[in-house]
Amino acid sequence: MMIDVKEFYARASTTLRQAMETINASGMQMLLLVDAQDRFERTVTDGDLRRLLLNGAEMGDTLAQLPPLASITAPDGISRKAALAVMDQHEINHLPLIDADGRIVRVLNRRDIGTPILLSTPHMGEAELHFVEEAFRTNWIAPLGPNVDAFEREVADLVGVGHAAALSSGTAAIHLAVRMLGVKPGDRVFCSTLTFAASANPIVYEGGEPVFIDSEPGSWNMSPVALERAFDAAQAESWMPRAVIVVNLYGQSADMDALVEICDRHGVPVIEDAAESLGARYKGKPSGIFGRMGIFSFNGNKIITTSGGGMLVSDDEDLIKQARFLATQARDPAPHYQHSQIGFNYRMSNILAGVGRGQLQVLGDRVEARRGVFEAYRDGLADIPGLEWMPEPDWSYSTRWLSALTIDPAVAGISANQVIARLAEEMIEARPVWKPMHQQPVFAGCRHFAHGNTSVADQIFDAGLCMPSGSNMSPAEIARIIDVMRGILKGR
Repeated sequence: MMIDVKEFYARASTTLRQAMETINASGMQMLLLVDAQDRFERTVTDGDLRRLLLNGAEMGDTLAQLPPLASITAPDGISRKAALAVMDQHEINHLPLIDADGRIVRVLNRRDIGTPILLSTPHMGEAELHFVEEAFRTNWIAPLGPNVDAFEREVADLVGVGHAAALSSGTAAIHLAVRMLGVKPGDRVFCSTLTFAASANPIVYEGGEPVFIDSEPGSWNMSPVALERAFDAAQAESWMPRAVIVVNLYGQSADMDALVEICDRHGVPVIEDAAESLGARYKGKPSGIFGRMGIFSFNGNKIITTSGGGMLVSDDEDLIKQARFLATQARDPAPHYQHSQIGFNYRMSNILAGVGRGQLQVLGDRVEARRGVFEAYRDGLADIPGLEWMPEPDWSYSTRWLSALTIDPAVAGISANQVIARLAEEMIEARPVWKPMHQQPVFAGCRHFAHGNTSVADQIFDAGLCMPSGSNMSPAEIARIIDVMRGILKGR
């Protein structure tokens, strides 16, 4: 918060009584002593005034008796991060910023700059505690229990799918989907390239080989053109992928009708990675239900969270039953501990499922809040050239899990990475967009099929960044981010 510094000006002619009255009435607990031309001379605290009185000064005497003092100041334009470092070093709570003429521009307050604005923080409500307390009261603390069963039903009902299995993470859900579709060593699986590594890693868990599919510019998601190219190449080389993993990036659905049609034509099942898009819609239908299986994530930074968790959904009841079996160490129905195949410890706990049930009640509010953040950014920066916001096709209703954009350095005069660094200096967390999987060292040598002559995902990565997008950000925080962004992009 910027303080009107003139409210705290004092001059050599100010009496000690006047100075004390001003300090007592202010929230800054100090005065700014300036000369006749308003040039800064020193700070004046109540301690300075007490020392004068103890040395024999009267309340009617003036501040002219104060000795010179080299007060701690900083130049105007210092970043919040650097200003906080100065405050920490000198153990002060207010820092006057001085211009080239020696005048005070403003005073920074530790209370207002000490808290960073993070990319996407959990946003808890009131209902979560009720379900968690119920778990404690009934002693359902271990994995499984009434909250797990109810959470599965509630998610399935919400998205309009037949069955759901609550799991320890979205990654676990993808892994089980890959396993159940029969991916074996040497099998290939097509996967969106512009995504987080968790979308592709489960392919390798089963010994498969990822083949990465480029984005389309209209949605930033898997390109039907690139997918068709990949199938053409596979057909020409006499092989077919075992599955296709389509990712809904940053809360926005891919063009599922076009992608599923291509996969159905070749008889290849689709896994819809909707980790970031619970609450999104595609052509009016909920995200996550268009593949053979869909997955959602409830990681701490997602739209709603269970701290850590995920959900596998499908209309195929047998697949969900198999997923639950594999997720509980594949224990056979025998009176003793018997295992006929390798399983996993992937089930969600009853406590975390209780958190999820509470969060599910406010999903719509959280989506609307994030969409509001996106719109505030777009409106507040509308006059800045060189910015392109992540598009939302007519068929899409995005959660705007993260507010993403690209910056053209040739027009804006600054790159996305430079903006991210400048925001960090102002204690605002921004991130690059996901680095495409085909650029990752761990996937070096994996094939990649581009949308056109060049990779769209590469272009988005080179120019893209994600802004703070939490549904619990205050209007003041959003305004601060916009103000800082405008300053950066206008060269201030």
